[in-house]
Amino acid sequence: MIVNDLPLRCLVSIDLARKFSTYLSRLDSMCGTVGLMLRDMARILIIEDNPWNMQIAELLLQRAGHEVIEATDALQGLALAHSALPHLILMDLNLPGMDGFEATRLLKENNATRAIKVYAYTPLFSEFDDPAEYVKIRSAGCNGIIPKNTSQSDFLAAVTKALAEPGTGAV
Repeated sequence: MIVNDLPLRCLVSIDLARKFSTYLSRLDSMCGTVGLMLRDMARILIIEDNPWNMQIAELLLQRAGHEVIEATDALQGLALAHSALPHLILMDLNLPGMDGFEATRLLKENNATRAIKVYAYTPLFSEFDDPAEYVKIRSAGCNGIIPKNTSQSDFLAAVTKALAEPGTGAV
């Protein structure tokens, strides 16, 4: 490839694509090992409007053997929760239109979806990061939090723990 004739934005795109490809290869090799630790594979709905966060979570969960369903807004997520009845929902809280807090409230108010475990998919690592936000998350009906900005193994460990928590999961 002759790079001298390419505009700078193309060169940056090529460089980012190479870095992303390398990152995905690393994730793939790591998830092969981590995926063996997960015994019970589940149907997981991710409601997330950020394509990068969606892609990373989807890749990690699929490589671990889970079935992944995607929604990019709350209304689509609510419809998919009703039709697919997932074992677990990872709910972004800052969604376009209806936010994740309201979507969670609606899921928990509905008999068909009340038993589905809903975890806030958030940058928070624990209730100690922002106690007021954590109270708001729990008040909306979320069973807990699963951090976005964490290592692959910690993410998968949090999902495994969420799936193992008491409750019925899929209805």
